[in-house]
Amino acid sequence: MNKKSIWIAGGAVLLLLIVGAAYYVIENQKKEINKSKIENAQLTQTFEQDKRDLEDEYTGFSKQYDELSVVVKDNKMATKLKEQQNKVQGLLRKLHSVKASNATEILKLKRQLDTMRKVLVSYVHQIDSLNQENKALRAQTAAITTKYNDAAVQISSLAQEKQTLDSKVKLAAQLDATGLSLLAKNKKGKEAKKIKDVKMFQVNFTITRNITAESGMKTLYVRISKPDNSILSNGGTFNYENRSITYSMKRTIEYTGEEQSVSLYWNVGEYLYAGTYRVDVFADGNLIASRSFGFN
Repeated sequence: MNKKSIWIAGGAVLLLLIVGAAYYVIENQKKEINKSKIENAQLTQTFEQDKRDLEDEYTGFSKQYDELSVVVKDNKMATKLKEQQNKVQGLLRKLHSVKASNATEILKLKRQLDTMRKVLVSYVHQIDSLNQENKALRAQTAAITTKYNDAAVQISSLAQEKQTLDSKVKLAAQLDATGLSLLAKNKKGKEAKKIKDVKMFQVNFTITRNITAESGMKTLYVRISKPDNSILSNGGTFNYENRSITYSMKRTIEYTGEEQSVSLYWNVGEYLYAGTYRVDVFADGNLIASRSFGFN
């Protein structure tokens, strides 16, 4: 073989080696590019998933602030919750506008999320503490209310007892009359046998001893009612139970608290008929004696 043939053969071998090396390099580059594309696609998916997870967390925080706002009763805390919720919603809007590939901004928002989480936990603890305080205050208020109601009942009971006692004292202080009688006399001053012969009625009674009654001048009123309930009267009146009523006779005595006998007289100037006559005695606005008498 001559030199030319050798050179040609050597060049052909070298060319094949060069082509083979070039093919190998190109194939490796293709593999690297495909691998890089796959890795980039996977990384993009990871970034997008991270962004979605972050959005979900921010959305969840916003809902939690809504729930806390419903249960919290303290106005100052409610204002803080609203301010923090507005911050969360602002960061969520910012997160929506950020590209998933912007790793720097995503990382910054993640860090801010951690801060928000700590703030939320802090608020939950504060709200729990406030609820405990409010629970204690409600219990204290309930106890105070119970004591107040008990005191009100006791005061009402004491007031009723006092009223009852006052009524008893007032009743005990009233004058009382016993031995009430109605004598019918004829023109000779003797007891009349028939009602047609009556010219005078004599009313007798005794004011009993009562050291609790107020002493002093007392006016006694006597009413004599005929069978038809009309009153033997000269037109005089006095007050009884918030109304003005007529009386037959009256007498003013000086009462000292001791027993005292009283007699009053009524001169008959009208026609009388048989039946039941009633005598009522009053003093200090009270009815102190009453009794009925039958005449033929």
